[in-house]
Amino acid sequence: MRVTIAQTEVSGDHSANLVVVRHAVAEALRVSSDLLVLPEYANGYDPAGVGAEHAETLDGPFVSTLRELTSRQVASGGAVEGATRTGGPLTVVAGMVLAATDGGLPGNVVVVVRGSEVVGTYRKVHLYDAFGHRESDRLAAGDPAAAPLVVTVAGLQVGVMTCYDLRFPESARRLVDAGAQVLVVPAAWAAGRGKVEQWRILAQARAIENVSAVVAVGQAGKGVSGHSLLVGPDGSVAIELGDTPAYRTADVDPDGVAVERDRNPSLANRRYTTVPADPSQQA
Repeated sequence: MRVTIAQTEVSGDHSANLVVVRHAVAEALRVSSDLLVLPEYANGYDPAGVGAEHAETLDGPFVSTLRELTSRQVASGGAVEGATRTGGPLTVVAGMVLAATDGGLPGNVVVVVRGSEVVGTYRKVHLYDAFGHRESDRLAAGDPAAAPLVVTVAGLQVGVMTCYDLRFPESARRLVDAGAQVLVVPAAWAAGRGKVEQWRILAQARAIENVSAVVAVGQAGKGVSGHSLLVGPDGSVAIELGDTPAYRTADVDPDGVAVERDRNPSLANRRYTTVPADPSQQA
């Protein structure tokens, strides 16, 4: 599976952000990637906090642009134009703020788009209420018991979570229990003392304990850390970007994940399972 990491700088200008998205998709197609990963809040971001002012529906400009860009690959006869390395349409994973349909708070959502269709969404379960931030004042959390989002890309099972979820090993383990071999983590990882080191260590830990590749894609710019990562299933860092906007492409070998799981059968040696918490029992 060929994956393009798009570490972009996101602003509060939604139109400008769509230009950035178009560039990222063009780059992924140029190098025949199977998977493009954009950061959390790719449709609109303010380091002081994100809420309803950046919310869109799944029919709004952000998702519609992703659908349009991926639909251009598929010709009327079913042939693929600008084909990925494996011959199928490009899959795009991107964070956004999803408008509420019930008058409540919007959600921090990761959307997966392929071949002009939305093939899945994940609503962030662990809102960022830490290090002086209060994401839950502006956004509604996802249901911990909702089905994990795992999609097939180029023969690999790709599980989706986002940002603060990375600090909770249960999130990654639940995706792996649902079949994930690769963990994709769009993020807007807040800057601060030791935060880059924590980001790297957590991504490596999730890779090692789940014997899975990790694609952790952060934003560049003010108030965030950048340092997007591709970590192998043995915990080795294959790619680490800096703190400025950049693209990087690499291949994730399905056989490499299988070989490492055979060499390190820790998943088979488990003695505990992961059970979603009851939201009514949470503080």
